[in-house]
Amino acid sequence: MRNFILLAAILSLAACGGYRKAARDVGPDRTTVIRVKPQPSAPGTTTAAIVPIRTASGPISRACMASDRKARSTTRCGCIQAVANDMLSSSDQRLAVSFYDDPHKAQVIRQSDNPRHETFWKAYSSYAEAAATACSGA
Repeated sequence: MRNFILLAAILSLAACGGYRKAARDVGPDRTTVIRVKPQPSAPGTTTAAIVPIRTASGPISRACMASDRKARSTTRCGCIQAVANDMLSSSDQRLAVSFYDDPHKAQVIRQSDNPRHETFWKAYSSYAEAAATACSGA
């Protein structure tokens, strides 16, 4: 059954031209890419569920793609940006982008006694956890 669902998802993506064409049809800010994620149903068996991955373009997505990280991809970076759009203000996103060029800056902000930095760090920590969860399979 799992193979059948996976085959159906692949064929439906192939019929529409793949996820890149579908992304162009939906729009640049919020697109949906489909992935198949195994779901435990009973001991010893699994079922598959189609889980949408939202993506977006923005400053974090561009910084992610410009980085030298091996795990970067347009889908993963777009997913991270979509989560950032939901959880971080535009000024918080600009500050987060600076961490790509200067990772030590994140440590400085985290340890700062500045109330603005403390507020930012709480929001950024929540965002990082949400992005890790939402984009782990992207």
